[in-house]
Amino acid sequence: MSPQRILVVDDEESLLTIISYALESAGFEVATATDAEQASELVTKFEPNLLILDVMLPGQSGLDLCREVRNKTDIPIIIVSAKSEEVDKILGLELGADDYVTKPFSPRELVSRVRAQLRRQEGSLVRAPNVIEIRNLKIDCESHQVFLRGEPLHLTNSEFQILQLLARNPGKAFSRSAILNYLWDGGFVGDERTVDVHIHNLREKFEDDPQKPSYLLTVRGIGYRLSEK
Repeated sequence: MSPQRILVVDDEESLLTIISYALESAGFEVATATDAEQASELVTKFEPNLLILDVMLPGQSGLDLCREVRNKTDIPIIIVSAKSEEVDKILGLELGADDYVTKPFSPRELVSRVRAQLRRQEGSLVRAPNVIEIRNLKIDCESHQVFLRGEPLHLTNSEFQILQLLARNPGKAFSRSAILNYLWDGGFVGDERTVDVHIHNLREKFEDDPQKPSYLLTVRGIGYRLSEK
């Protein structure tokens, strides 16, 4: 079985060396790029299973590249940045990133997050055939696709996993921590408000009025639930 491929994009050569060594030691095949143009070419040629992307790049920013890649593929994207402000994290997630790691970080932590993202994506692809239909939504768990009134929706891996969790338990309220622990197999450490960003993105994609959602409902003091009615 060939190793999974990771593309790492950062303009710091020393950091690229550290991340590459950690990932290769963990059994991954790694390609690197120092700018968005080079990275965009490698997304096509190298066909990575996951992208690790720095925000601050020369020329085109990492956030712009994140948007560009997300429009082409649903591979997991982990943003790595020295920027720790909440607005930067939220913007990265809104553009389609699945996770956000703030510098400085330990190589072991990054490898753990890479494995978690790939495990989640693989799990979504090997499930037994199953289709969930709730009103105008159709969630095909085998093909990892979601349709609204027959039209396909483009969801990130994290968005799909959250929707699938709620759809399998319609009417049940899940806390933010419960949702994140589901996504991370119980090993999440970070800001629970990440869930709010993913829910916001989902509402924008299939609610008729995202400000007055009829599918993804907020349960005050608890978290979120999916309504069948």
